[in-house]
Amino acid sequence: MSIFSELVGQDAAVAELQRAALAARARDGRDVRGESVDSGVSGVVSRADISTQADVSAQANVSTQANVSTQAMSQAWLFTGPPGSGRSLAARTLAGALQCTGAEAGCGECAQCKAVMAGNHPDVTVVTTDLVTITADEVREYVARSYVAPTVGKWRVFIIEDADRMLTRTTNVLLKAIEEPASRTVWMLCTAAAADVLPTISSRCRNINLVTPPVDLVARLLVERDGVDEKTAKIAAQAAQSHIGVARALATDPEAAAIRMNTLNALVKMRGVGDAVIGAKLLADTEAMKGHKTDKTSAAAREAKLAAEEKERMAALGLDPEGKIPASVRKQVRDNADVIKRRETRAARDILDREMIYMLSFYRDVLTRQLGAQVALINVDFQNAIEQIAADSTMSTTLAKMDAIVEGRERLRANVAPQLVLESVLVALR
Repeated sequence: MSIFSELVGQDAAVAELQRAALAARARDGRDVRGESVDSGVSGVVSRADISTQADVSAQANVSTQANVSTQAMSQAWLFTGPPGSGRSLAARTLAGALQCTGAEAGCGECAQCKAVMAGNHPDVTVVTTDLVTITADEVREYVARSYVAPTVGKWRVFIIEDADRMLTRTTNVLLKAIEEPASRTVWMLCTAAAADVLPTISSRCRNINLVTPPVDLVARLLVERDGVDEKTAKIAAQAAQSHIGVARALATDPEAAAIRMNTLNALVKMRGVGDAVIGAKLLADTEAMKGHKTDKTSAAAREAKLAAEEKERMAALGLDPEGKIPASVRKQVRDNADVIKRRETRAARDILDREMIYMLSFYRDVLTRQLGAQVALINVDFQNAIEQIAADSTMSTTLAKMDAIVEGRERLRANVAPQLVLESVLVALR
């Protein structure tokens, strides 16, 4: 199965990526043999290169590659599109097609394709972060590595997920590498919109804009790729609003499914201020929202696990966990602890933000019923509760509730205490 098959609902993007992969093969042929032929096709480069891969010997395939303009390939790409459209997947897919050694670029069967898609190809680096930003030091290290020749593949590829998490000074570190990349290096940046990165960066990248895929296609992907039953796949795809990653998590990860169910159940059961306060306490407890126990025994077990992890980190630095920390590494140990704390804080806030997205989708469904709109529900498994609340309230009330949730998300991003944010939101929703 071709690696492009997972890019559901992205026909235009797939066609562009396939053209780029073929153009890269044509360029490979020129680099290896220096040969070219007259393509005879109007509107493209007249003397394109022929791939010389040993396993591509059929004349028809050679002819196809000869007809592809080498200008279709770029060494800097910007993948944009709404959350869940598959930006990072599209970048990884192009990386796999560039490294592919099969008869068809992106065959999905060769060792190169499998390694890239599994995330363990030595020449494909995925830059991501569990923190708030990607630091300049990290990017500087990747830029230095970008000028080293690939080891086992034909290209050295760097995929920067959430490129909008780079500060201006960090982006400036990357600018020179994108302007004048090494001959065998490709940069791929992923973000929601081109405006999220500096114009000096976006103007030097080829933009591939992805769209939100249809719910039916996302559900079919869950069935065919992950073995999810059709009913569960359809509910997950709708609840995720076609966000492929979230849909997969809802269908296959009990913790992700528990967060959604607990969030919506808190809304359905809420009747007064007391319920709102209790619900806020539950929603702020990310472990409880995942379906984990939060009694003293489970809390002690988690503390023991954290302590064991801390001992492992100390041992990795060559330190005695029970001994005194030398002054020479004290700052490094303190910085490591700060990074871990920031990572845990971001993970918890991401869960809280996801909870409020589920709340918004719930009241969106309520509003559509109040308007009499003939559109599908997002939370089809809560249809009875949605229709009951729609009948018992007004559109103005529903809009006010949605505004309160949006304001809560903004406060959360401004680092207001999560418990206070959730209490204010749920009191407004009671």
